[in-house]
Amino acid sequence: MANEYDLVVVGGGTGGYVAAIRASQLGKKVAIVEKGELGGTCLHRGCIPSKALLKSAEIYEQMQHADEYGVVTGGVSLDFGKVQNRKQSVVDQLHKGVESLMKKGKIDTYEGFGRILGPSIFSPSAGTISVEMNNGDENVMLLPKNVLIATGSTPKTLPGITVDGEKVMTSDEALEMNELPASIIIVGGGVIGVEWASMLSDFGVDVTVVEYASRILPQEDKDISKEMHRQLERKGITIHTSAKVLPDTLTAGDMVTIKAETEESSLELNADKLLLSIGRSANVENIGLENTDIIVENGLIQTNAMYQTKESHIYAIGDVIGGMQLAHVASHEGMTAVEHMNDNTPSPMNDKEIPSCIYSNPEAARVGWTEEEAKEAGYDVKVGKFPFQAIGKALVEGKTTGFVKIVADKETDDLLGVHMIGPDVTNLISEAGLAKVLDATPWEIASSIHPHPTLSEVLGEAAMAVDGNEIHG
Repeated sequence: MANEYDLVVVGGGTGGYVAAIRASQLGKKVAIVEKGELGGTCLHRGCIPSKALLKSAEIYEQMQHADEYGVVTGGVSLDFGKVQNRKQSVVDQLHKGVESLMKKGKIDTYEGFGRILGPSIFSPSAGTISVEMNNGDENVMLLPKNVLIATGSTPKTLPGITVDGEKVMTSDEALEMNELPASIIIVGGGVIGVEWASMLSDFGVDVTVVEYASRILPQEDKDISKEMHRQLERKGITIHTSAKVLPDTLTAGDMVTIKAETEESSLELNADKLLLSIGRSANVENIGLENTDIIVENGLIQTNAMYQTKESHIYAIGDVIGGMQLAHVASHEGMTAVEHMNDNTPSPMNDKEIPSCIYSNPEAARVGWTEEEAKEAGYDVKVGKFPFQAIGKALVEGKTTGFVKIVADKETDDLLGVHMIGPDVTNLISEAGLAKVLDATPWEIASSIHPHPTLSEVLGEAAMAVDGNEIHG
């Protein structure tokens, strides 16, 4: 006997469970199929646990400078076991919250691996979902009117480098370390690599970053990338850019050794551990796509602007469709897909209105076009920059590193992009995100009264700086 649903969501990560909740709010009968735990990568192996560790690293680093604030601690030590326990308690609490939301929404949860088998009598387009239950029970058959694929992604690896979870890790294994290594090589200087480099360095680990591109954070504005490079090196982190790790050169005894080539020289690098941080691959294998007409290109499911696949009753969101692999993006995509499958008319998402954050020390955040992108797109740009060093609250906080940069269209004065590096910018970026959605101008941002003393004043000053009118610069 198969169970019938209006919507079956395959994957219970952030995008999947948010979509399920929205469908439930619209009065639909909904099920989620999740092979692991509700919350997915973000909650259990990504956003939340890594930020919990970053918070502990931040406090540890600050406490070592407590005497600068007149606070004499008498020595600071780190108990990494307690750090990990705190991380897990945060994850567990949020996991219980997600489970409660499923009960509140009367959403059925199937703990197992879901596959699309093909058309069903109940729904010829959507197909039957077979669930291989984790507890070993007989497979459960679900008959949905609509399907939402939200199966997420897994960390990529390099040819010739085997992940053993001990000496060689991805972020999945690194989050479960029982103790900190004395040294580590991080292959990849993107967002995840930079966050791990910053965190581990603040914990006292000797960190080396190897990045294939010509600069770390290659997707960010060049000024942000340059400043982050400078600040990480100030921490003592060694950074090699334009560096290619050579395949089959890994050796792992007491120490891990790899070889790499840069434009200038060959490198042989040694450390206690190696962390691969080179991106993520969409989970599209073995989920039954071959039983559909869904198009997969370069390992990604192809959809239209409403996240509808070639099979009109099957939608896909999140990492499996590529784009900005961010939890808040997947959530928005999920809600858009649900609205569309229920005959509503949601607006397509604009990538240039999506804020993104880097939770390193210092933090970085952005929304909209980089200066380089805007120029390549044909805009005649004007730019305003303002440093945190001139902001009173930043001096009070003892965090004066970084700046805010605003990119605007010289012809129309429209806001094109906002880029930040410095204290608490992952929270400050939301004002810039709203300004971008409302198609504001720098003048309008500057006209919004920013309370004093706050870090938010930096955004008002940067907005005035676009036209050379900053007050404290």
